[in-house]
This record gives sequence, structure tokens and C-alpha cells, in this order.
Amino acid sequence: MKALLCEAHGPAEGLVVRTLPEPQPGPGEVVITVKAAALNFFDTLIIQNRYQTKPSLPFSPAGECAGTISAIGKDVFGWRLGERVAAWLGYGAARQKVAVKANTLIRVPDTLDDRQAAGLFVTYGTAMHGLMQRAELKAGERLAILGASGGAGLAAVEVGSLLGAHVIACASSPAKLALARQHGAQEELNYHGEDLREGLRRLTEGHGVDVLYDTVGGDLAEPAVRAMAWEGRYLVVGFAGGAIPRIPLNLLLLKSCDLRGVFWGEFVNREPAAHRRNMERLLEWAAAGRISAHVHAAFPLEQAAEAFALIGNRKAQGKIVLVP
Repeated sequence: MKALLCEAHGPAEGLVVRTLPEPQPGPGEVVITVKAAALNFFDTLIIQNRYQTKPSLPFSPAGECAGTISAIGKDVFGWRLGERVAAWLGYGAARQKVAVKANTLIRVPDTLDDRQAAGLFVTYGTAMHGLMQRAELKAGERLAILGASGGAGLAAVEVGSLLGAHVIACASSPAKLALARQHGAQEELNYHGEDLREGLRRLTEGHGVDVLYDTVGGDLAEPAVRAMAWEGRYLVVGFAGGAIPRIPLNLLLLKSCDLRGVFWGEFVNREPAAHRRNMERLLEWAAAGRISAHVHAAFPLEQAAEAFALIGNRKAQGKIVLVP
């Protein structure tokens, strides 16, 4: 079988396609014939040894995939050959076949495309976990999303809207805000053209933000905290702005609000049943067209450098997938 391999840390141009023996399922495992493997921004870091997960060389990038079951190991029950499935691996999916633990599989609805199914875990899974388990979002609450036009932000816009929140998209340009509006945002705020704190106070009529989903960090964090409502929940999701902010703790006291971390990968390990429920709901929404699960482009393994460049240069609008 063909596999995309990182044999030495460095840029994507150094990735190579090799022929490897087909994997055999161990106890509790199945082999997936991979139809689509989705890439994320962290893939651009993991191949350079700049990410918190540091697999041994050589390894395949791509942490999420969809395909069909082609082999079943011992002590695996409830699955059959040929069944359509999706899985989160962390890394290793950019190959024609991959062995995974059977208890990590999620069934893919017949009406959902493999390329869409492959890309739901990281962005939509994080949004679902953040808004459901961490924020305990309630219908009618005011939800503001920083970086609302990126992959993580757009997923939060869609999920928040489906959960009944009043969604305020916050981004840096009219074009980005228009994209968020197309995905379900009710209101928008250009934080390059208006002070973030004052804008959020204006849009919430002085009430403040009940839940804030922050994928950006940096200089936007403190004014966002200052715009929180009484007993609001500020979700720390990522730091696309580069800098990790330092928040004055007196603001939490004055607002009686919370800062809550959203570590989706560890949630998957610690609460697999809740993760499964989240993903099954997301796959149902995607199959019904209630979330876009938009795929920007698909590439064969041999064009992986081009795929990585779209992500690294921030030109992807939706998921980038590899098609082994």
C-alpha cells in the first residue's frame, strides 16, 4: 500500500510517498481502507517537530479519516466488513490502509460523503465539546466567536446556531464576516474597525456576552473578557493570533465569570462515550445538510505539499483532504 511519510522533520516538501506492507489488525482493532484523510493546521507543525504530539519517525500525518472496514481483528464485535466508518487517530491516516482501535470508530451515514465525514472531528468536535460540555450553552444565550471565519470559528458558528444561541461573529474584515453570516451568524463585529469590548457591549445591549469562543487569543482576549456578562463563560480554544494572553484575574471577580479551557483531544481520551455522542450527532447533522462540512480541496498523496501550503498560507476555506 502507499503511505505519505515524514521521514525527517521539516517542511511539507520533504514528505515522501512509500510502498509499505498492508497493516494487520491486532486484538480489538480493525483495518480501514482510507477514502479520505483530513488535514489540520497542527499537521503543518507536527511534521516540523513543533507540536505537543511528537510521534517517532517515520510517521504519516493526518489525524482524522473516513473509509470502509477491510479487516477485523480478534475480540471485535458489532462491526462488519465493508461498513463505512470515520475515526480520529491523532496522526497516521495519510495512507491507503490504517489499523485503528474498533472502539474509536463512528458509523458514517449513507448520505454523507467520505471527504466530509473525514473532516468533522477536530473543528466540529472541538466546537461541540466546547459549547456543550464546557460552556453548557443554553438556547437564547449570546455567543460571540473570535476568529469566526476560520475553520474552528465557522464550526462554532454553525454548532452554536443549531444549539439555539444568538451568534455574534467577530472577525477582521467584511469578507470574513460575510462568510460567517452565510454559516448562521445573526450579527457581526469587525474588530479591526471597532473596539471589541465596546462593540460587544453594543450588540448585546449592555448585557454582555454569555459565552465567548476564542480561537485567537493575543490582544483580543482582555477586551473580550471585559465584555463578558455576569456569570459568563469564556472558552479558551486556541491562539491563532500567536501570543498567549495574560488575563487580569480581578476581571473574573468583577464579572463573576469563568475562564474554561477546551482541550478536545484529552476529552476524547477521558470521556469516550460523550465524545461518541457528540460525533454521532454531528454526522447526522452533516448528512442532513444542517452543517456544511465544507471541503475546500482534495489532493492525492503525491500532491501533499500543495495541500499543506493551502493550510500554512491560510488560504483554505473549509477542509483540505488527502485521497489515498
